[in-house]
Amino acid sequence: MPEPDSPKGAWLPRWFWPSFAAPATLWLVLLFVVPFYVILAVAFGHLDQIFLTPIPVYDPIHWETGSFSGVVHQTLTHGSIYQTVFVHTIVYVGVATVLCLVIGYPVAYFLARHAGRWRTVFLVAIVAPFWISYMMRMFAWINLLQVDGYVNRILQALHIVHEPVLWLSGRPTTVVLGLVYGYIPFMILPLFATLDRIEPSLLEASRDLGGGQISTFLRVTLPLSRQAILAGCVIVTLPMFGDYFTTTLLSGSPKTAMLGNLIESSISSSLVRDGAALVVVLMILLLAPMWYYLRSTAKAQELAGP
Repeated sequence: MPEPDSPKGAWLPRWFWPSFAAPATLWLVLLFVVPFYVILAVAFGHLDQIFLTPIPVYDPIHWETGSFSGVVHQTLTHGSIYQTVFVHTIVYVGVATVLCLVIGYPVAYFLARHAGRWRTVFLVAIVAPFWISYMMRMFAWINLLQVDGYVNRILQALHIVHEPVLWLSGRPTTVVLGLVYGYIPFMILPLFATLDRIEPSLLEASRDLGGGQISTFLRVTLPLSRQAILAGCVIVTLPMFGDYFTTTLLSGSPKTAMLGNLIESSISSSLVRDGAALVVVLMILLLAPMWYYLRSTAKAQELAGP
């Protein structure tokens, strides 16, 4: 009978531990790889010249690049609707991500350092909106932002504005704030998880060496939370790029259309191939932040050592 501290144990086949990943791999193949390949088959497939319906082609040898190259050309053409929508999407997502970080980091820092026994209450308050349908939460904002809604009433009562603001008439500000409201919890939670794991002894050592609160934050806390900042930005940015629901409900104007709206309108019309090509272009666009995140995470693990 082997000793408890013996490095030898029961013999296991080489496939035993990798088999634990089989359910997740099967799930990923069925719900991502296969559907995405169907999108590729539509984007590079044929078009019925009579009914203008897409004909998927699953053999890559017979793929046609006309629709995809056309979408890319329109995206790069100055003044085209595709380029305008891409610019709107990048600007809205960029501003919303920065606001999520600026708002979420202090909240996460407070929860990790100063919430005390109220930490659980605050965490529940942050997660609680997920218990309600996203559509219902957006409908609530529609009621708040109407001409006679509470937002305009409060602003007029405080004499900030002299007449009701038309928040729901295609204002980019409303779209950005809607994105921030919908996705900011995804920024707060990873930041809190990392800030909460920072050893207090590191902060005390910085203060013992003469570092003030600001210096300790800039030289210790902020660098140690860099990976959490990057993870939070990636987590909120990726779904924002495909979001179309927020813009549809809070704006409903072509002036604030995002890439998700363009894909949705293409699929619901006869431009299904263009919509599939837009999905492929979006995937290529999102590969850059994903690659940077994975590369940065791998480098951080190498520096951390075993």
